[in-house]
Amino acid sequence: MPVPKASDALARFTVLDLTRVRAGPTAVRQLADWGANVVKLEAPTDIPDDEQLGGARHGPDFQNLHRNKRAMTIDLKNEAGKQAFYRMVEKADVVVENFRPDVKERLGIDYAALRKINPRIVYASISGFGQDGPYAKRPGFDQIAQGMGGLMSITGAPGEGPMRVGIPIADLTSGLFCAMGILTALLEREFSGEGQAVQTSLLHSQIFMLDFQAARWLMQHDVPQQAGNNHPTMIPTGVFKTSDGYMNIAATGQVIWERLANALGRADLIEQAEYRNPKLRSENRDALNAEIEKVTATGTTTEWIEKLNKAGVPCGPIYTIDKVFEDAQVKHLDIVEKVPGTGKRDVNLVKQPFSLSRTPSRFVAPPPEVGEHTDELLREFGFSDAEISTLKHSKAV
Repeated sequence: MPVPKASDALARFTVLDLTRVRAGPTAVRQLADWGANVVKLEAPTDIPDDEQLGGARHGPDFQNLHRNKRAMTIDLKNEAGKQAFYRMVEKADVVVENFRPDVKERLGIDYAALRKINPRIVYASISGFGQDGPYAKRPGFDQIAQGMGGLMSITGAPGEGPMRVGIPIADLTSGLFCAMGILTALLEREFSGEGQAVQTSLLHSQIFMLDFQAARWLMQHDVPQQAGNNHPTMIPTGVFKTSDGYMNIAATGQVIWERLANALGRADLIEQAEYRNPKLRSENRDALNAEIEKVTATGTTTEWIEKLNKAGVPCGPIYTIDKVFEDAQVKHLDIVEKVPGTGKRDVNLVKQPFSLSRTPSRFVAPPPEVGEHTDELLREFGFSDAEISTLKHSKAV
């Protein structure tokens, strides 16, 4: 029986997932969580589980990325395996891969080859640096993209050297942008009847995520620098000590700045010449932050958050990861769900961050074991029991 649908939203689409590690699986997870029939295709391997790219199969990384999918093994270097894959492409809507560009051409599974089999196929590719160009054949890695994309040069405290972000942001954003590209191509196919190639890269996505920092350079030739916890343009915004820890305050604009000064009992700061407008507050940011922190250090984080929120000043605590999930609003958002079918294992994962009122997303199936659904899936794609037996005998699956 087919796996239960995670949602009705994308249930009409079948996705062949050739991806590994993180960026590609992130893209496919978006489709699986919204109900697409995802078939995870993996090469038969003797590599120990804990040495697999992407981490151990029952570890948190793999479990997080591969829920709501089914899996089969197939050897694309085996001619019978490749021909079986071609038959599956005939019935599929989407193929997603993150091989180096030369690898898929060598295997004969590139877009040019597959569109001859199925002109409606949407073929999505994620690479480190792009499908062509001088770096196309280089292996990609998140931290390399963070560095080349400029992010590390603006992250961290001034004078302390470049700093990576604490999550694999290039991997994750390239996966999300790839999923957006796939959905855009599927929408366009509704009119044209034709598929197309979708491509992004870790470097593409990282540069896009520079956003206003990139615009500052492109439009004004202003090279942004590290600002630590201070916002580069909206002041005072940053991290301030309290009597029992730290908190964030974001007093952007004149009105909110005045609310903050009044709530702190320092209305005198509003009239001081060096703080009278945003430009002056920017020029004298360190001195202003010191004045604010003299006051915030006299009360607890909880006390200040309550007081500043009442005054209409954006602020919040700075949680460790465990504290995030204890927060009342986080619990209210109901963003964590236990994956069914995992037995006594405590597989609780973060759900999709947006909701649909009629076709919600849910967890319906645990991440699959290696080749768990091979026979089932081949039958769904039209292979007879005799053909399946032949494929197994030839070690194609």
